[in-house]
Amino acid sequence: MPKSAFFALTAVLVGLISSPVLRAENWPNWRGPFFNGSSAGSGYPSVFSMTEGVAWKAELPGEGASTPAVWGDAVFLTSVDEKEDAVMGMRISAKTGKVVWSVPFGKGVRIDERSTYAGASPVTDGKTVWFFSGNGDLAAYDFDGKPLWHRNIEADYGDFAFQWTFSSSPQLHNGLLYLQVLQRDVPVNGRGRTDGPIESYLLAMDPATGGTKWKHIRPNDAVQESKEAFSTPIPVIHDGRSEIVISGGDCLSGHDPATGKELWRWGTYNPTKIGHWRLVPSPVYGQGTFLVCAPKGDPVYGIKAGGNGNLGDASTLWVSEGKEMTSDVPTPLFYDGYFYILNDRNKFLNCVHPVSGKVVWSKAIDAKTKLEASPTGVDGKIYLISHLGEVFVYSAGAEGGELLNTANFGTSQSVNIRASIVPANQTLYIRTDNVLYAVRK
Repeated sequence: MPKSAFFALTAVLVGLISSPVLRAENWPNWRGPFFNGSSAGSGYPSVFSMTEGVAWKAELPGEGASTPAVWGDAVFLTSVDEKEDAVMGMRISAKTGKVVWSVPFGKGVRIDERSTYAGASPVTDGKTVWFFSGNGDLAAYDFDGKPLWHRNIEADYGDFAFQWTFSSSPQLHNGLLYLQVLQRDVPVNGRGRTDGPIESYLLAMDPATGGTKWKHIRPNDAVQESKEAFSTPIPVIHDGRSEIVISGGDCLSGHDPATGKELWRWGTYNPTKIGHWRLVPSPVYGQGTFLVCAPKGDPVYGIKAGGNGNLGDASTLWVSEGKEMTSDVPTPLFYDGYFYILNDRNKFLNCVHPVSGKVVWSKAIDAKTKLEASPTGVDGKIYLISHLGEVFVYSAGAEGGELLNTANFGTSQSVNIRASIVPANQTLYIRTDNVLYAVRK
């Protein structure tokens, strides 16, 4: 081998070894280390059940749809506690499943029968964890459970104007803590400020103090409930440009992470201005393409990344066809070069080429009920869970789609399990009604 080639190969290998992709992966936030529902690493189980592969289970004080954030031995989670009338921020040991600490950081439990205030997932940087509740409480703690700061977003900027319980997860990116509130412009069911205008906004805060760095107003032309979004802002770097991408209010937009300035906007997935199209799925990025999912069984759109200003029809790379490839609630997964779109209502999992929109394969899921938790990809596998706690494992990739395992982690009382399965450090974390399971090979 020529000396120049040897040194080039050595440099590549050293880069790969030092890359976080080849190290055991933490899961620091909603949708994981790459913000797309995937993680690197291997050694995750394919076949498991309630009696095979469960390393431990932790009893939780109540319900919640938040997914865990994992960093080393620290597993962070939120859960409601009816007795405390509060949302609890919890740290659980990844080794033993024991609750290391539990603190009430948010007031109240619920305002409707469909969900609780424990819907937003925590975010951590390995030193601090940030919790958010649907009642507006946002709080930071160190890994020992020491409170660092607390603020209430509703107290600062007005009551949330949502028909149902608000939930959007905070995100940490480039030294700022982000939170989006995409809401109605008038009160609904007695909720929403009456002392000033109700605006949708993207908020950036100092992670160390909680102080507001800036608040960017994000207007839209949607009407009624279609102004409401339960999505989460997604950091993306495309062609060297860093963006915060937001979906909701009948459109998709990219923002400067340093200022909130809108860089581009695409719309709409709701040309006839239907009034009850609240948006749940977050945007997803992969191979130069953004996905945005129209609600209520309508299409998925592939949008070309890298645009500026108001994007026209030329930016739409593809639009899905038929009723199999759609997603009303789950956020799609991007993993190993493909999008995986989970049809929660008709129960299909679709593997899709990101640029062409071609359906590589589509598999019907033999679930008894809806699957509203978002799919997760790791170790060549895709993990799904239904409202009843039915777990499905499929092989990933162009030649994938094989059903590898089914298991049931729910109980006879399970009807509304929504937390996505989290892979971290060769462990699967499966959250049901009031139990967190750790599953390993």
